Amino acid sequence: MTDDKQIAVYGAPPADVVELAPGATQFSPLMPGAAALEQQAEGSVKALTMLAPPGTLERRYVIALALRALAIGAPFTILAPNDRGGTRLRKELQAFGCVVEEHARRHHRIVTGTRPALLTGLDEALTNGAPRLLDDLSVWSQPGVFSWDRIDPGTEMLIEHLPPMRGRGADFGCGSGILAHAVLASPKVVEITLVDIDRRAIECAEHNVADPRARFLWADVRSADLADLDFVVMNAPFHDAGAEDKKLAQSFVQRAAQVLGKGGVCVMVANRHLPYEAILTPTFKRAELLIETGGYKIYEAHK
Repeated sequence: MTDDKQIAVYGAPPADVVELAPGATQFSPLMPGAAALEQQAEGSVKALTMLAPPGTLERRYVIALALRALAIGAPFTILAPNDRGGTRLRKELQAFGCVVEEHARRHHRIVTGTRPALLTGLDEALTNGAPRLLDDLSVWSQPGVFSWDRIDPGTEMLIEHLPPMRGRGADFGCGSGILAHAVLASPKVVEITLVDIDRRAIECAEHNVADPRARFLWADVRSADLADLDFVVMNAPFHDAGAEDKKLAQSFVQRAAQVLGKGGVCVMVANRHLPYEAILTPTFKRAELLIETGGYKIYEAHK
């Protein structure tokens, strides 16, 4: 009889820290096309390796999902950088009823063990990390999504100063859809594609943007299938895996120029300290700083 249980990997554990089994199924919501751990049947995974997320609610949630999906007695390896939740892993897994061993390597904590028959505290962790309607914002969100429990001040500022859009466009890195919702206030918008690399953000945005002109795309903006747009709006990200990455934000600007048609416009908010002028000026026909205040800048660039 063959064992049809899956080998699972969550995220991108560093190859110099832990070895991955070949042919593992990817479950990270930050990797477009990956399977959904939330939908994995209980006891259907025979081994798992996870690079745990840094946020406490998100980390406990995905660990709880992983433990639920693992077969009883199945081995797991869960790791995280010391300064991004690694020092908490052992106690968190013990609180779920696991007997574990802990190792340190290359500034990571690596916790190993097997799924016990009896798990404790799973329901609480699953509830605390699940998607929910934030009553104070009237927005669906989830721990792990960008600015999940508040409106990001950059996004809020962009909404306040957003010129009316028209035609077909896209929201790069849409998050839970708050900016796109504001864009759709213009009756001259024919269509907007909300694009995000986070599946959870797209799922929340589908709740928050109930407009037939909206379509949703779980994809990396840098390779998303978009072309000949009239506008792009964005609060460009400048962190990748927690580290500041100016090239990431610059790649969003370059991608906007690639997908805009002649005469198209890109309106974006940026953190004040980042040198966007260096990429906007040579990339667009005309770029204008609309406002600079409170640590943020808003640019309007024309193709």
